[in-house]
Amino acid sequence: MFRKRLLLAGIVNVRNIILNTLQPKGINILRRTLTDKQNISKESLTYSEKIQDKGKEPPEPLWTTFADSVVKLRIDHSCSQTPITVHQMFKETVDKYGPLNAMASKKNGEWEKITFAEYYNLSWKAAKSFLKLGLERFHSVAILGFNSPEWFVSAVGAIFAGGIVTGIYATNSPEACHYIAYDCKANIIVVENQKQLDKIMQIWSRLPCLKAVVLYNDSLPERHPNLYTITWTAAHASRAGDMQPAEIQQEIIVSYLPLSHIAAQIYDLWTGIKWGEQVYFAEPDALKGSLVNTLKEAQPTSHMGVPRVWEKIMEKLKDTSAQSGFMKKKVLSWAMSISLERNLSCSGSSDLKPFRTRLADYLVLAKIRSALGFSHCQKHFSGAAPLTTETLDFFLSLNIPLYQAYGMSETTGPHCMSGPYVYRRRSCGKAVPGCKVKLVNEDADGNGEICFWGRTVFMGYLNMEDKTKEAIDNDGWLHSGDLGRLDKDGFLYVTGRIKELIITAGGENVPPIPIEDEVKKELPIVSNAMLIGDQKKFLSMLLTLKSTLDPDTSDPTDNLTEQAREFCQKIGSKATTVSEIVATRDQAVYQAIQEGINRVNMKSTASVQHIQKWTVLERDFSISGGEFGPTMKLKRPAVLEKYKDEINSFYKE
Repeated sequence: MFRKRLLLAGIVNVRNIILNTLQPKGINILRRTLTDKQNISKESLTYSEKIQDKGKEPPEPLWTTFADSVVKLRIDHSCSQTPITVHQMFKETVDKYGPLNAMASKKNGEWEKITFAEYYNLSWKAAKSFLKLGLERFHSVAILGFNSPEWFVSAVGAIFAGGIVTGIYATNSPEACHYIAYDCKANIIVVENQKQLDKIMQIWSRLPCLKAVVLYNDSLPERHPNLYTITWTAAHASRAGDMQPAEIQQEIIVSYLPLSHIAAQIYDLWTGIKWGEQVYFAEPDALKGSLVNTLKEAQPTSHMGVPRVWEKIMEKLKDTSAQSGFMKKKVLSWAMSISLERNLSCSGSSDLKPFRTRLADYLVLAKIRSALGFSHCQKHFSGAAPLTTETLDFFLSLNIPLYQAYGMSETTGPHCMSGPYVYRRRSCGKAVPGCKVKLVNEDADGNGEICFWGRTVFMGYLNMEDKTKEAIDNDGWLHSGDLGRLDKDGFLYVTGRIKELIITAGGENVPPIPIEDEVKKELPIVSNAMLIGDQKKFLSMLLTLKSTLDPDTSDPTDNLTEQAREFCQKIGSKATTVSEIVATRDQAVYQAIQEGINRVNMKSTASVQHIQKWTVLERDFSISGGEFGPTMKLKRPAVLEKYKDEINSFYKE
């Protein structure tokens, strides 16, 4: 997101990038920062000299697969802001916002705060330390731990020192850590605690580039060579989302999503520096229930979540409502219904609200937002995957419009953004300034593959030329693999993913997400629904039921949620656990599910989209179960493999 143009021998434009290493089955993405005095690869220099000898400029490459190569920036003349380095950006922030608080983290129950001036100085100390420990240019500083000031300082310090930032998911196994650290040539690995250190100790001997490991949040258990402890006591997309610079209003955000994921890194770290935001760090068990406590203490002005986080908040609120008395339920239902009706009937840009709407908000909805920690929150964002209509409408009924963002790791996060002034229900907004979107291979309904162009498009996949050529066409457009449509005003709607598109044995194309969403809408007891049918004669579906979460592990338990139990009671079932329903094939529940499936089938436009068989699984999907990734995205191939026996049973003659 933050770039600087340099001139190599008067010819080649150089672009600043950051490296983000993905999971073992993923691909390494080049996005690294090059500074003024940085060495250029011999190959690039030789190429430049050859062209100079011929007396003409070379064709400027738009991609590369080498960390030390250079590429041309895709700069749109409608947004020709001069690219700058991360250091320049941070220095400007310190000049403007130096005394303001930049970060807040809890130590022994108290919030400890760090100003931007202190943050900048700590980052310089980190940079000097990394260089002292042997960090080489074009090599990585890998960071393994939960969100914290140390994570931020290490990331910025790595950039200042001319290195590469590589985030590793804190839930990764030792082997997964090895794959990433080896592939990115990590010279230094920064780890949060003894648990993460143990992973690295198991693989250190197989990491030839690793020179040092730095531990924070724990003391060294024993002396070990090259093991140390820490002693140090991003712009257009964010403006499209109406994030305000600190001189107008200092934004407050809560950091809790994995920083090894590009969305969180851009939203929490780089945007925070650019606009002078104050970042509160949640506790490591944020997604197990403590997030709401941090939100209530921090009182964020802006908040971002992935769809599954918003869904869990919705389910928790529905559970709480189900346990309320008759009058409370009626009042809540009244308030939410008139709020939703009002929000759906107007653009949302008007400040004029009927008396009933204001009364409902004052008496009921404002109290719910306060209980969630959203009393001062003006912008609520969602990214990483599409939101269901049910989730969008539920929060809209609380006067919480969810602004969807859309992008990829390969576009440095959001390429399209919604916001208070760029909003249409179910759309992920418009391309941010300086970026473009187009569709290719459109069908009769206007759906085509979404392609990106702009200064945020990545350099390429590290050491993977074939994969890079597959992703970027000859004109420099990045092909997303996602399906979408554009309306007449340029709002983008993501409608599916090409790889997820089900192609039946009869050759019919069936997008799964709309059908899955309809099933969940018709059946409030259903937590997850996954459509099956690729190369099959008909469609089938795997279903999971809504169950409570273990407070310690956040894993699904066998107990039905209050909302699910209420559903059972209404249809005449006394079941309180998932296992009861599955083991006995509870007649009332199974009949209700079949009736819901029938209603979904009746709404379909063709019989090929009918769900003919289904089964209820014994356990809800989870990260620990392997069905979800770290950002709660459904891992369809993993689900197909894990439940292949159940799936095969659908298609036995």
